[in-house]
Amino acid sequence: MRLSLLFMLLALPAFAQDAPAVAQPRPVVSEKPTAWERHQITLAGVVGARTETDLGFPLNGTIAERPVDVGDIITKGDILAQLDTDDLDSDVRAAKAGISVAAAQLRAAQAAADRARALSQQGVDSEAKLEDALRVLASAQARSEQAAATLERAEDMRGFAVLRAPNDGVITEVYAETSAVLTTGQPVVRLAEMDGREITVDVAEQNLAGLKLGTVFKAELAADTSVTTRAELTRIDQVAASSTRTRRVHLTLQEAPPGFRLGALARVTPDADVALGLSVARSAILDIDTAPSVWVVDRATDTVQRRRVTLGVDFGERVQILEGLDAEDEVIIKGINSLEDGQIVGPSVTP
Repeated sequence: MRLSLLFMLLALPAFAQDAPAVAQPRPVVSEKPTAWERHQITLAGVVGARTETDLGFPLNGTIAERPVDVGDIITKGDILAQLDTDDLDSDVRAAKAGISVAAAQLRAAQAAADRARALSQQGVDSEAKLEDALRVLASAQARSEQAAATLERAEDMRGFAVLRAPNDGVITEVYAETSAVLTTGQPVVRLAEMDGREITVDVAEQNLAGLKLGTVFKAELAADTSVTTRAELTRIDQVAASSTRTRRVHLTLQEAPPGFRLGALARVTPDADVALGLSVARSAILDIDTAPSVWVVDRATDTVQRRRVTLGVDFGERVQILEGLDAEDEVIIKGINSLEDGQIVGPSVTP
């Protein structure tokens, strides 16, 4: 009995000295900002006009003539199409006849007013008859002005029956053939201006954040890689294509050699001195609408620090980062609302 008690007393200090288990830092779901390597950005696109316009008639009618076709080079003022003008010509003739009738009525009313004024001054006729004659004259003058306006409108409509090119360009699409019946505004042809050309490329949304407006690319023809020029990224469509979820980017050609014809296939790569952009998952951004910031992991101490960032364009699930991050930073993308500055975290895990 004494020996058992002795063993228990000897063992007691050992239990008292056991330290409580230390909680391990929690793992984090993180990523490094996406940065395209220059060799990864070789995009294929099509040369097109920076400005294309669908042209039609501002009135109903039947096409009598369409002297142009796809590929035709057009000069400003050239006739592109013409409607059947039989009805419009009749309207013009009727309006001219109305002008003649109104002019005759005006002459008669003027003569009557002159006679009534003379008789009134001689005291032969009453003042009331002079007032009646002046009212008839005023009415005749109004009808004359109305007839002139009717003729002007009829001639304008007759002029609208001829579709002319508003500027130099090339026909890239034909929508209606001769004898087709058109409604107001229905397009007949598409005219592409030749002054400005661009390369359009469809890019997946996850790759767009690496591109910045103003980025300069080297462009070369797919058919002849010795024909090159420079192109600047000037626009990214705000709406993605519903079927492919890609967005169209527009690169304006700075100087387009003759080989860069409309419809030609071209390849573009960023210039050697271009700084490409970074992007992170949208879920990594704190206070995205007020003071955007992210949690960055310092692996020297395994702690996190909150860092302000400047956001660029939002592309679906990713956001472009303009300032605040480097390509080697580790950014936490999950559980960001339960962290504190200086908190120790565990290793990175995949989501």
